[in-house]
Amino acid sequence: MQRPRPYSRQAAPRARLSAENTIDHRFRAREADPQLVLVLAALLIFGLVFMFSSSAFLGEQTHGDSFYFAKRQLVFTIGGLLAMLALAKNYQRLSAIKPSAYIFASWALLVVALFSPGIANVHRWIRLGPIQIQPSEFAKIAVIIYLAREIQDYKGQLAKYGSFPWQPFGLVLATVGLIALGKDLGTPVMILLVCFGMLAVAGVRMLFLLGSGALLIPLAVYEILKHPYRIQRITTFMSPEADPGGKGYQLWNSFMAVGSGGWFGSGMGASKMKLMYLPAPHTDFIFSVMAEELGLIGSVAVIAMFAYLLMRGLSVARKADTLSNSLTALGVTLMLCLQAFYNMAMAIGLVPTKGLPLPFFSYGGSSMLSTLIMAGILVNISKMRSSSRAGPS
Repeated sequence: MQRPRPYSRQAAPRARLSAENTIDHRFRAREADPQLVLVLAALLIFGLVFMFSSSAFLGEQTHGDSFYFAKRQLVFTIGGLLAMLALAKNYQRLSAIKPSAYIFASWALLVVALFSPGIANVHRWIRLGPIQIQPSEFAKIAVIIYLAREIQDYKGQLAKYGSFPWQPFGLVLATVGLIALGKDLGTPVMILLVCFGMLAVAGVRMLFLLGSGALLIPLAVYEILKHPYRIQRITTFMSPEADPGGKGYQLWNSFMAVGSGGWFGSGMGASKMKLMYLPAPHTDFIFSVMAEELGLIGSVAVIAMFAYLLMRGLSVARKADTLSNSLTALGVTLMLCLQAFYNMAMAIGLVPTKGLPLPFFSYGGSSMLSTLIMAGILVNISKMRSSSRAGPS
């Protein structure tokens, strides 16, 4: 009996042309998961409230307007909500677009950012008049959609032989490489973690995943050693109390904010550490401000909302009608929740400091847009449930 050929684009049929993908989705569409919509709405509303609370004093001091950051964030939130609603209704219609188009579009934006004027000696943004766009936020979405669609194409090979999709993964590595050239290491690591999660669920053998991860470790170590400030972040994380007024200032003040909150906090808007003591109170360390104002009880409530989002997202992925939709739902859920858990863990000193925003909460137009785009995709997929999987969770 002839042994089947290993994983390759030629060896596997294009699943996009299969009956599974050509069935009209309208016959399988149902109502969106109401619990998912509820937790997304709660996170968004709560996030906007605390973004204003954490940024009001800073806006007054730097721009003479306590609503300065809140107004700008609201503009991006409205744009993000429009995109979310459009995708929640029409995301499946984008299946006609070749998956590689998402990757190539993200490459174009990332290259433009690399050749744009630097901000704080890094090249991560594209300036468009009064606003700045961070392409890496949208590259995260492009990678998830692309990889999910490529795995769908070769699902038979992955399930039967456990091969590793080297060609699609190569394009993913090229994308994270372009992001890393902008002196951003956190986003590439987060993207790779999400991709490995998607590949593991798709049936790729653990040996391939561990081997690929081992090959990437030397690159990560090189990137850390190449930039002294990254080594400083790690040493500061290990002992912030060694220099609380210097290198450990940021993390030490975050500890002060979290610790002063007690059980029930100082009350909404009553944070003292946001009064120019805690750096970046409305972006990287917004969770510290929440912990100070809401205390342990409120902090646990925020963590619980993200944990519930993780549960609902995994439920949507499990019940999705196609493998591509299932992996896309898994990818966006992991991206939102892993990033949130890292940001909150960073605020209490469990992981090294890294500029990863807290989804739905941190100030940043690109972050809010990409967060709501991912939310819209997840809501849409929650409606595309398989008849055999549509039971209660």
